[in-house]
Amino acid sequence: MQNTTRRTPTRTAGSMTAIAQECYGAEPEAVLQVARLARPDAGPGEVLVRVRASSVDRGTWHLMAGLPYAVRPVSGLRRPKLANPGRTIAGVVAAVGPGVSGFAPGDEVYGTAPAAFAEYAVARPDRIATKPAGLSFEEAATVPISALTALQAVRDRGQVQEGRHVLITGASGGVGTFAVQLAHALGAHVTAVASTPKLDAVRALGADHVIDHTREDFLADPRRYDVIVDIAGNRSLRDLRRALSTRGRLVITGGETEGRWLGGTDRQLRAQALSPFTRQTLGTFIASEHADGLRDLTALIDAGTLSPVVDRVYPLAEAAAAVRHLLHGRAVGKVAIAAPAG
Repeated sequence: MQNTTRRTPTRTAGSMTAIAQECYGAEPEAVLQVARLARPDAGPGEVLVRVRASSVDRGTWHLMAGLPYAVRPVSGLRRPKLANPGRTIAGVVAAVGPGVSGFAPGDEVYGTAPAAFAEYAVARPDRIATKPAGLSFEEAATVPISALTALQAVRDRGQVQEGRHVLITGASGGVGTFAVQLAHALGAHVTAVASTPKLDAVRALGADHVIDHTREDFLADPRRYDVIVDIAGNRSLRDLRRALSTRGRLVITGGETEGRWLGGTDRQLRAQALSPFTRQTLGTFIASEHADGLRDLTALIDAGTLSPVVDRVYPLAEAAAAVRHLLHGRAVGKVAIAAPAG
């Protein structure tokens, strides 16, 4: 009989605790393991960050599973290129490499970095910014990817303005909770779509009207929206267009995870192709991860306009459980991962 007892990784000089993934797989418990890995160094143009917290999102699962196959030219054709699928960080600068200015050891920062499910991660200076002073490391780690996506979807792509009627699907998720707050702050009339247990939460974030998708269909509502930010990714392009005003803007930020090749992105591609032939503006985008956007978010957070919603915090050793919790779909807002202190 095979021995399934997990050994505690041995601590050695120059090593760190991290999550390691050696192969692709859709089940987090099968592919994400706690390990001792070599601690990285800050090379030229790099910043070494002592990670205090990270977070998970749908992109974490895609990198972990290697699905759809379209991600593999970047993540690795046969096996993952990176030690783990973590991407967001909040922590303290441990060292800076040659050519780096603007950061020094001891600075508290947040942003994105590869292989972030670890005690240390190497980041590019243009992907991190000073951490908002009022946030814990766990809270700050939930901001970079999801809030940047929401900011670019609502403000930049949706061009949401005061008085606009905005529909946000998937409003209770990581991106959705930020999108509701941003649309509300811009003066829009916000309709949020979520499930029964999550309605109060999205209403508290600034939604003027909520729709329980388990009991009613937003298409049954006669109103038409100036902007639809589709995060849930489970409605057809035709349905979304029906709910959109004649000259409205549709911003698709997510797609269904089914399908090994395109994973639902065919809907986004069709929206892009159709947009030039209709008065509606239909489109999607790949969120840009950059320090300028992080500084915009910091200003909103410091002003009290934007606040991360943290559903649960897991220790680094339970990263697989954190991903599993996200996949269950019960989380409101974000799921964070806390690295060991010290």
